Amino acid sequence: MAKILFYCLVIIVVLAVPQFSDMAFLNAMVLVLIAALYAMGYNLLWGQAGLISFGHATYFALGASTTIMMMNVIDAGSSFPTPLLPLVGGLSSFLLGLIAGWFATIRTGVYFAMITVAITELVRAIVQRWDSVFGGEAGISSMRNDWGPFSFQSLTSVYYFTLIWTIIGILFLWGLQRSPLGVVIRGIREQEERVKFLGYDTHTLKTLVFAISAGVSGMAGALLAFSNESTNVALFEGANSTMVLVNTVIGGAGVFLGPVVGAALTTLFGYYIANATFYWLLYMGVLFIIIVVFAPRGITGLALDAVQRARAGEALPYGKILRRTIGGLLLASGSILTVEIIGVVVTPAYSAEAKTSGIAWPPVEVLNIAWHPSSPITLSTVAILLVLGWLLLRDTMPFMRRRTAELMGDLALNGDKKA
Repeated sequence: MAKILFYCLVIIVVLAVPQFSDMAFLNAMVLVLIAALYAMGYNLLWGQAGLISFGHATYFALGASTTIMMMNVIDAGSSFPTPLLPLVGGLSSFLLGLIAGWFATIRTGVYFAMITVAITELVRAIVQRWDSVFGGEAGISSMRNDWGPFSFQSLTSVYYFTLIWTIIGILFLWGLQRSPLGVVIRGIREQEERVKFLGYDTHTLKTLVFAISAGVSGMAGALLAFSNESTNVALFEGANSTMVLVNTVIGGAGVFLGPVVGAALTTLFGYYIANATFYWLLYMGVLFIIIVVFAPRGITGLALDAVQRARAGEALPYGKILRRTIGGLLLASGSILTVEIIGVVVTPAYSAEAKTSGIAWPPVEVLNIAWHPSSPITLSTVAILLVLGWLLLRDTMPFMRRRTAELMGDLALNGDKKA
């Protein structure tokens, strides 16, 4: 009952977003929904089938490109229903996924991952050369057309359109997970040889899962094209594949809606923090490493563990959690302050400012505060933050050493198996 109430509350909140937000936040929420659907499609392949792809940007970008092409066809007078445009992007990516998936799923593990990279690079090379279709660096653009009683000219209408298709995609994946096919898919992830023994053609099943995952990713790309009314070859770049992997890991690949949480956090983080600091990708990378090493189940996995412990009647160590949270914030604050100051000091612009002003160490502004790099106040503030943070986190050091040793042992074991 509590779970149903929670889902109902979430639906009410997302429906009410346009009524209580400005244009900037509403645009950010559109990007969150698109990233969430993309991550959910990707997690079908990784979280459910146990196949990690490094080239899903191809299917996301292809869905966006074919959607823009269909929008231009509609502009030319076609009667194709505008609300069904995401299906165009999804179908094109599904078909490419069938072909690519057949080749990629011949192998497993790192070999599968490398084949996905090779296919991505092949497609990207073709797209970059095929300017007449994909538009090259300039890309291709179109205009959203209304259809019947549906108008898509306002950002609010685009938000609801994106929300509806995101919910449809997530419900489809939820139904697939609970279907007999979903059970077999998870069986392939856990023990493929036993599934083969039961008479299933695992290569065909993995190809189908790969294609479905590509199709859902293509739907997400279609929604991005519909929102932006343009697309270009930059979407085919590897960074787009990396981002969906980061979203899935941070949220939690083992929890159904975990990728949604990860997509929301990273998208909003990038949307707002990117304007505040040049080093936002560095901070996101550090967060990614911390979660991979010390919370492999992601943020949602940690939350579910806490809920299960509470239901079992186990008392949560609130004091320890509070102390470690404060320690982490202090350590992060000291580290960020250090990075921001050093990042400015080493630039040619800072050296030019020092020569022009005649001041050896001009102040650096961080969070609207002027910090003098050579000032004892600045140095002592950084030192206090780092030392206090380390002292509050000192009791986690044995766990960190043990977890690091486990990871190194796993790497060595996997290396021996492959050898």
